[in-house]
Amino acid sequence: MFRTQPAINKIMGLKDWFKSKAAEIAEEDKERKMRLERDIIMALRQVYDPEIPVNVYDLGLIYEVRVDEGHNVYIQMTLTAPNCPMADYVMEQVKTAVEDVPGVVSVKIDLVFEPVWDKSRMSEEALVELGLDD
Repeated sequence: MFRTQPAINKIMGLKDWFKSKAAEIAEEDKERKMRLERDIIMALRQVYDPEIPVNVYDLGLIYEVRVDEGHNVYIQMTLTAPNCPMADYVMEQVKTAVEDVPGVVSVKIDLVFEPVWDKSRMSEEALVELGLDD
């Protein structure tokens, strides 16, 4: 019975090591995901509304960006008006920009009109750019 104690101690040490390693990997995954989300936002800031000289992110057209563990990206976005003649073009530009981000596996975009877009969704930079800051 006393001979098994070193084996038990070794197993307990391995168990602690595995827990530590799992936590380390989880933290690295979290950091990778945060970097990917940052890069996606940077890519979205390169896509401009063809009718307004402001990028779609600062214009407030992007309602949600989600990245899952497999680096698949979900974007919920809107347009400034439901009957926008450039809808397909803007959506294709958003999709292409995000697909080009290293690490992104796939991109799914949902175009929504609820809630309705208004200027309150614009960033401070966009408001200043358009001269709408009060």
